Amino acid sequence: MSDGDLVNGTEPAGDEMRLRRALWIVPVADLGGVARHVLDVARVGIPGWQLTVLCPVGPLADRLRAQGSAVTAGAFGTEAGALTSRRTLAAVAKALRPDVVHSHLAFADIVNAWTSLPEGTRRFTTEHGIAGDDGVYHASGLQSRAMALVHRARFPRFDGVIAVAEATRRVMIEKWHVTQRIAVIHNGVDLPTGVERRDPSSVSGLRVLSLSRLAPEKRIDKLIEAFALILRDHPDATLTIAGEGPLRAELENHAMGLGVLGSTYFAGYVDADEAMGNADILTQLSIWENCSYTLLDAAARELRILASDVGGNREIVGEASVVDRESSANVVARRLVTTVPRRSPKLISVGDMCEHLVKEYEREMHDD
Repeated sequence: MSDGDLVNGTEPAGDEMRLRRALWIVPVADLGGVARHVLDVARVGIPGWQLTVLCPVGPLADRLRAQGSAVTAGAFGTEAGALTSRRTLAAVAKALRPDVVHSHLAFADIVNAWTSLPEGTRRFTTEHGIAGDDGVYHASGLQSRAMALVHRARFPRFDGVIAVAEATRRVMIEKWHVTQRIAVIHNGVDLPTGVERRDPSSVSGLRVLSLSRLAPEKRIDKLIEAFALILRDHPDATLTIAGEGPLRAELENHAMGLGVLGSTYFAGYVDADEAMGNADILTQLSIWENCSYTLLDAAARELRILASDVGGNREIVGEASVVDRESSANVVARRLVTTVPRRSPKLISVGDMCEHLVKEYEREMHDD
């Protein structure tokens, strides 16, 4: 990896020399929720800042290059290990001399906290994935407590701390005892060009959509049970379960056992925009969410939404579109039929999100 590779082979010239530099570090190569966040910010840009992303070789790096964003892909991330990742970050930071190193996800946060960076470099972190329920992200209580101690130790080393939802901020304080200021910047979302908002009255049968990983924490089994009740009064209703995951076979068997497999479609990986365009209501009954892009995309379309009242869901969709996490299948079924489209109370664009980010960076720069 050459110094030219570290900055895409070019150095800024003219007015660009006045831009501050931000190095974003991401420990995963795949295209998940955090990758979406990184891609959106890199595409729109942080006003007044030059952004480079450090991540492992893989789909995220490829997508960043395809959209013309500056990226360094190399020996960094969970597969490379902590020691190698620290060495890679130190080398990239030495070459770029960024004003800010901004980490995303726990592994990158830990590497960021304990890597020697050029003098004057500020450390930032965005928390995307803490949960109120320890079982969501940790295999045992011991692992959860150990990681909490690590996080508590790292926060004093950061100059800026960001959470993607008020709920995330509250859990960070409760679990990790974060004492410094936590800025809340919701994920931004823009309605795709040329998309028309759906008229729920344009179809006769209720079209229910689930768009998530087929994993226990998504509680798709409860959705199937609620859908079975809907079919009693609405026999032309359909349920599309999009996504893949370890529970697919189990969920298919559950739908068969309830006699709804003929009206339930396990679609696998789909184009999310197209799926939402063909749905009347999107539902997400997860145990926990922070600032779900699935809900944001649905809210941007003003699609009907029913989500569990956990994490940042209420902040995205509002009180009228959430249901208590412990609600019965009967309650969920009734709400799926009666919930109406509502404008999201806190939806912001990707550009707004980037402007909020600038304010947090500049706040630290002005503290010199």
